Amino acid sequence: MDFAMSVKAVYCHQWLSDFMMEYILPVETNYGQYHHEAGPQNQMVPPIIEKLKTKAKERGLWNLFLPAKSGLANLKYAQLTERIGGSLAIGPESLNCAKPGTSNIEILYMLDTDEHRTKWLQSLLDGEIRSTVSILPETANNGIHNTETTISRNGGDYIANGRKWWMSKTTDPRCQILITIGRTNPDTTAHHQQSMILTSMNNHGVKIIRLTSMLDWQYQHGRCELVYNNARVPTTNLLGEEGSGFAIAQARLRPGHIHHYMRALGGAERALVLMVDHVRDRVAFGCTLTDQSVVQHLVAKSHKEIDQVRLLCEKATWTIYQHGNKTTQHLVAVIKAVALQVTCYVINHEIQVHGTAGVSDDAVLARLYTWHSVMRFFSGLDEVHMRSVARVELEQWTSPFAVAVT
Repeated sequence: MDFAMSVKAVYCHQWLSDFMMEYILPVETNYGQYHHEAGPQNQMVPPIIEKLKTKAKERGLWNLFLPAKSGLANLKYAQLTERIGGSLAIGPESLNCAKPGTSNIEILYMLDTDEHRTKWLQSLLDGEIRSTVSILPETANNGIHNTETTISRNGGDYIANGRKWWMSKTTDPRCQILITIGRTNPDTTAHHQQSMILTSMNNHGVKIIRLTSMLDWQYQHGRCELVYNNARVPTTNLLGEEGSGFAIAQARLRPGHIHHYMRALGGAERALVLMVDHVRDRVAFGCTLTDQSVVQHLVAKSHKEIDQVRLLCEKATWTIYQHGNKTTQHLVAVIKAVALQVTCYVINHEIQVHGTAGVSDDAVLARLYTWHSVMRFFSGLDEVHMRSVARVELEQWTSPFAVAVT
């Protein structure tokens, strides 16, 4: 396995690091102040975002996630996402690398017709509009195959009916397009019932019900509940073929999950850096915190576990590149179970070391902890992911080493 960065990736990593230090991190306070003064119900985009997007384009840091545009393979981009995740609120948005837009663009780039490329894709690539994906039903368990939304054919149209929730970016005034997932073929096997269609946010049959909070925290362009009531779209808005929705989602979501968790790792890395910086000058019990064995243990363990998750993510990305998506199911399950566990562990201990300032708005830590804690829930239960890993191990052929020992 070769995880070494390409020459281009090395340059991009340096440019990205400089961009984060020079432009993004210095404006985080002003960005937060804008939202605080505007309130969670104000959905306007802070003006600084458009300025940062212009700077990113000038620096060649635009659409890094898309190999056809950036020239970076998935593994090389994955190594950049950790740095982007160091500023989760501003970094991805400024580079047009924010979820769920990245996976949506990849799907459209792979499947779109010339009509859709002209109407939607180019505007998404230019960062002029945003998109979201409509997956989760209100009542069923997590998973595309559990969707309760129906998509029925009526002449030259599809008609969508159902209720979705936990959809991000829907209230962003720039969000103009939904990738809607629903059942078109209910009588076939579970993984061939779903299809994807493009639905405009201006569709008369689409209605936003409410903006939901996360752990009692309301943030701009947060998670929404939405209803489809006879939302009619032309059959040309079908992505791929009928019944291919699950396969399309798996093809894009698996690499997307890895990028998602690498971004989370960027939050853990930032927390570790803040911890190290904080303890250097603090004195307790007659010596600096750097001399306290408890603090040394936390720093060492945090560093070790971040490295372990990073290597897992790189291994999974390399495996996808070499052997395809289907070979990484157990690796992605392991990453889902441990990546956010480690991230929350590191941030939690940095908050404890930081003291009361760690839970205030004076530091970025409280926001990091809230966001990544929520990510653990909407990524699925750790126990479910570990069960998937166990099944793979238990279904394998008996190892010759085990036979020899027996």
